[in-house]
Amino acid sequence: MKIIIIEDESFVAEDLAASLKNCSPDIQITAILTSVKEATAYFSENPAPDLIFSDIQLGDGLSFEIMQAVSIQAPVIFCTAFNEYALDAFKANGIEYILKPFSEEQLRKALHKYTSMRSLFNGNLALKYHKAMETISRLTPDASQTIMVKFRDRLLPFTLDKIALFYVESETTVLHCFNGKSYIMAESLEELEKRTAPLFFRINRQQLVSRRSIAEVADYFPRRLKVSLNIPFHKEIFVSREKRSRVLDWLARS
Repeated sequence: MKIIIIEDESFVAEDLAASLKNCSPDIQITAILTSVKEATAYFSENPAPDLIFSDIQLGDGLSFEIMQAVSIQAPVIFCTAFNEYALDAFKANGIEYILKPFSEEQLRKALHKYTSMRSLFNGNLALKYHKAMETISRLTPDASQTIMVKFRDRLLPFTLDKIALFYVESETTVLHCFNGKSYIMAESLEELEKRTAPLFFRINRQQLVSRRSIAEVADYFPRRLKVSLNIPFHKEIFVSREKRSRVLDWLARS
């Protein structure tokens, strides 16, 4: 069975590839694609595999955009952090999914479902992807969305309600939890900003902060803002004059 993985987090893609190979010796990972742009170009030049495993949110858009741009006659199993309620549309349209963090048992069940329903996947799948994209595009992240962090030899899941802020220190991105623990991340603040808005806001170049972590915002000379968190943090946080109004608008809406 030839499988293509579409996933922008390299350690998640590598873990998925290894887990799939453990599920069956007949599985071949044909390619690992990391963006909408890369996948669109690949499928424009190469034949479709037997099956695709794909994340939904990629760094440059939603994976459904790939299916809209090129005709892909292959079923997709989505590996995603969206919660089950949000994904009812996939079940209604016959598209399988597994939630991050996934286990080999979940992968085996998904592969078994694909095998048993293979004949049903023939024909044009564009309508299914279009309906799924409409549903997901209307969603905004909630507290149950999961961020995956590679820690030593493990993948740790953190729901957004457990994360106080992300920050950059010595050119390294750090996830800081409400419980005071911190973890180094591979993603940039730009990537995390897209995934966590509007629950988090990039209040300056170094910090992407959860609304739940903000205890107080006060005026600070000259026309800046000083942000106080409701947890201990080793740095003072300031908002520039240029971002002042945007931050206040975000706080008023959230």
